[in-house]
Amino acid sequence: MKVLVPVKRVIDYNVKVRVKADGSGVDLANVKMSMNPFDEIAVEEAIRLKEAGKADEVIAVSIGVKQAQETLRTALAMGADRAILIVAADDVHQDIEPLAVAKILAKVVADEQPGLVLCGKQAIDNDMNATGQMLAALLGWSQATFANKVDVDGDHAVVTREVDGGLQTVKVKMPAVISADLRLNEPRYATLPNIMKAKKKPLVEQTAADLGVDVAPRLTVVKTSEPATRAAGIKVGSVDELVAKLKEKGVV
Repeated sequence: MKVLVPVKRVIDYNVKVRVKADGSGVDLANVKMSMNPFDEIAVEEAIRLKEAGKADEVIAVSIGVKQAQETLRTALAMGADRAILIVAADDVHQDIEPLAVAKILAKVVADEQPGLVLCGKQAIDNDMNATGQMLAALLGWSQATFANKVDVDGDHAVVTREVDGGLQTVKVKMPAVISADLRLNEPRYATLPNIMKAKKKPLVEQTAADLGVDVAPRLTVVKTSEPATRAAGIKVGSVDELVAKLKEKGVV
């Protein structure tokens, strides 16, 4: 069984995001970029499935700018077997919308015929949380989102999901699309020998036009702004004073 893992190039989660002075978007100049953390978890889970003998090949795919090659090399260094880069934009500030990404992934799935698509539940830059669900709908496949645990058994997968009320266990028929949540696993670090080996692993490059997918944006960003600064709090000397303040202002 092949496992396809979509990975996205995003601003590193340790970097403080800055908004452009004109409010037209986020400033990406000289900013460290890395793999979306949820996608990294999905790559790790796919590699573990291969190590357990439940998958034969792990394929990483990224959609965006040419610089996403670095993200794919990271996936290859972790243990993915090969990678596919779909160049869909020239400008690093252009974010490919979930529907376009899902359509491109559907084309890749048709070519590669994987038995499982493992993806991150959302990207930390736009927080859309939509691509996996859209892909499952386009393919007509089973889906299990927010996976906390994945167990592939023959032609079914048993997935424990994180939901508002706790945990939910579902059984889905393969092929399926599964999106990874934060607690599914802890991704491994890529060792130096594996980083060197990753440079020799196959990485195929295509364009969105090659796959016949229109990636023109359907949404227009009117303005980007930073969150409002939180007002300073106050200290109270007793529970009675706290209750009084809550009655007066509703907040402390």
